[in-house]
Amino acid sequence: MIDRRFRALTLGLLATTAMASPSIAQNAPSETATQPQTTGQSPAPGTNATDVTSPPKSVQNARAAQGQPDMTEIIITATKREENLQNVPISVQVLGTRKLDQLNISNFEEYTRQLPSVTFTSNNPGTTTVYMRGIAATSTGEGIHSGPLPQVGVYLDEQPVTTIGGALDIHIYDIARIESLAGPQGTLFGASSEAGTIRIITNKPELGVTTGRVDGELNSVAHGDIGGKLEGMINVPIADRIAFRAVAFYQHDAGFIDNVFGERTYLAADPADNVHFDNSRFVKDNFNDVTTYGGRAALKVDLDDNWTVLPTFMYQKTKANGVPWMDEAQGDLETVRFQNEIAKDRFWQAALTVEGKVANFFDVTYAGAYMDRPRFSTLDYTDYTDAYNDLYTYYYHNVPDYCPVAPGGVLPCQNWTDNNGNVINPRQHITGSDHFKKMSQEIRVATPADKPVRALVGAFYQDQKNHILQDYLVDGLADSLSVPGWADTLWLTNQHREDKDYALFGEANWDIIPQVTLTAGTRYYKFDNTIIGFNGFGPDNPSGSTLGFNRCLTVNGEELRNDEDSPLIGGGVDNTPCTNVGAVVNGKLQPKRVKDNGWLYRFNAQWRPTDAVMLYATWSKGFRPGGINRQPTAPAYGPDFLINYEAGWKATFLGSRLRWNGAIYHERWESIQFSFLGANSLTVTQNGRNANANGIETDINYTEGGLSLSAAAAYTDAKTSGNICNAAIVVDPSPDCTGMDSHEPPEPDFIKVPSGSRLPITPKFKASATARYTWPMWSGHTHVQGAIAYQGSAPSDIFPDQAAMIGKIKASTLVDLFLGYDWSRYSAELFATNVFDDRNELSRLVNCSICTQVKIIPGRPRTIGLRVGAHF
Repeated sequence: MIDRRFRALTLGLLATTAMASPSIAQNAPSETATQPQTTGQSPAPGTNATDVTSPPKSVQNARAAQGQPDMTEIIITATKREENLQNVPISVQVLGTRKLDQLNISNFEEYTRQLPSVTFTSNNPGTTTVYMRGIAATSTGEGIHSGPLPQVGVYLDEQPVTTIGGALDIHIYDIARIESLAGPQGTLFGASSEAGTIRIITNKPELGVTTGRVDGELNSVAHGDIGGKLEGMINVPIADRIAFRAVAFYQHDAGFIDNVFGERTYLAADPADNVHFDNSRFVKDNFNDVTTYGGRAALKVDLDDNWTVLPTFMYQKTKANGVPWMDEAQGDLETVRFQNEIAKDRFWQAALTVEGKVANFFDVTYAGAYMDRPRFSTLDYTDYTDAYNDLYTYYYHNVPDYCPVAPGGVLPCQNWTDNNGNVINPRQHITGSDHFKKMSQEIRVATPADKPVRALVGAFYQDQKNHILQDYLVDGLADSLSVPGWADTLWLTNQHREDKDYALFGEANWDIIPQVTLTAGTRYYKFDNTIIGFNGFGPDNPSGSTLGFNRCLTVNGEELRNDEDSPLIGGGVDNTPCTNVGAVVNGKLQPKRVKDNGWLYRFNAQWRPTDAVMLYATWSKGFRPGGINRQPTAPAYGPDFLINYEAGWKATFLGSRLRWNGAIYHERWESIQFSFLGANSLTVTQNGRNANANGIETDINYTEGGLSLSAAAAYTDAKTSGNICNAAIVVDPSPDCTGMDSHEPPEPDFIKVPSGSRLPITPKFKASATARYTWPMWSGHTHVQGAIAYQGSAPSDIFPDQAAMIGKIKASTLVDLFLGYDWSRYSAELFATNVFDDRNELSRLVNCSICTQVKIIPGRPRTIGLRVGAHF
């Protein structure tokens, strides 16, 4: 098996090599610097950042193998210029190549553990929603295919890879650095960088250097199976001005959650029709294993001394079996599922960056990319059936007019039958096959960075398309109860969503004196978002009187239930019975649409009282576009905005051996978008009132000889400002929620979320620390390392009743230990992560609006393993 996998990786590497020439991608030729550092001091004010650079990767590897401390300056591109981290007047945390390797980081969960301002929720690989500085309203609706757009932008080099329906979990290997930019980055990075931006910067091809590395790992997970990974990189010169670099990886994450025995009995009006079933066929230990493989390829071409072209291509595929959660009602790391479940997430991205100079003065950068991301999943939805069985039983005993058929429950009250009228098992399951496509293009021009007055201007365009197909199935369901044309389909969502963004942006810097710099930036944005298609029940389904076919649009633009004698309007999405999410304008079918435009800003002042200390203050604004609800009667929602007031410091002492950075901020989140599960568990998003977030974040790094110490921490206090009323979903409520809602007849409104309620997901305190010591031994060097990551508890939802039912995301403390030896061109390391087997919680959730079976997504239990590597 190992031999077959090695051969597959080798063939994959050769295949990406063959594809590299016609592929398109990004170039930032000096992001991986090619000259060794000549001094350990911070650059003086006004020094060009490219004068102080990191050595090439091959030199870093050699130094790491010799146990030498990494005293290089950190060069970042957070302002779309190359600058020393200590000169950039915004809050940025950076994980460099060596730190990523030393902590054995390979995925999103692992690197965000080191970024205190970042939190996330996840309910499956590839469906991660990212938050920064506590700017989160609810885990419901965020990250789903038809929910609001992300608040945190994610970039791979120059290209935005922020996606609808969950951030890409890009495999981390041969990465130059990860930059975490906290706070609104809207002027330079646009719509989905309202609360911040995460940038993953890859190592670029090096001219004139042949180098490579291979790393392998084998690990054992407590309560689970055996996992491991195999990764490789090669960099080869093709000509004097051309170099090629490729990466290939394969990783198998062992499962550790058990699908244990469970059974259900649904009672019918006639006891002979009672439905009983169990999951004995699907009982399995450690059933949530995940396999990820793929690669990257980049070709750097220096056309001359001024112009560089770098096309890149990346492919990654993930297959996840089972589900990543355990049931709170079951034992530790146990769940009950009634079918085989699988999630496949595949993406490829081709991108191109061209950089050069015009008239030996203006720096010009073009960055374009195209991404294709199809996903497929199957999901057991028995929880939903259980919830309705309990609900109808309650109705029978307490609201008999609603469901008077004994004994109550889902069978007599919903009457699911086959074509012969026989009672069938009402258990639901879902098949989904969303397909996301994204094109982005940006061009910008910058004046020289070493001038006292400098400017950067640019234009941006992005088009995101998503075909949403979610098929809710009941096996054997009668044709009369199914969605027309879809056998066994109780509910169908088949829609096309498109989100377009346009922007013009600019930023100017003025060094009033060498120690003082003022910055002003602005961005004109325009978005145009649409959705069209069908969602709901079939025409004869008794549950579909208000949702589904009866709301389909006629040629008159009316819903069918109000215009039964008119024909349905044609067109729309293929393979749908009709269109109920759309609009009829002048007799023609059009998508539902929301669009808007406006301006963002950023003002900054920085002062360097000494060469070692820089102080700054920032006032900035970010936004997230509005959107459209797939619930036909729910109105569109508008954009929300984040205003940031921030003061920070960056200090370097002891000849660059000690670095201490930090920021204090106050953020005002206006017209917050919040989501909730409405009728039939259909997500609805609306604008609420405002919220405030206050906090402080800091990181400190110290290096002395073979000793390296680092720590980072964040305190966040984020709360609502103003009541969110129950009627907010349909009318503009009074501030004290004492008005009437829009029901017929109207009913009294009430406070849904009181002013001063804590925002969910983000803990008040989060911190991480790492200590590493390296010393000579025999013909090489030995190292020991310890890492600790703490995260406090946090509410699971903004709505108090929902948060109380789901429960708090619990606090956790994770400890990792490493012991390794490096010699010549080889390395070996023993490690243990989550040493004390803390059951840290990544998310808590329920699967539907009336579900009460709480799911907990745990982090990986204690894992012990061995890593070996070789480089040349």
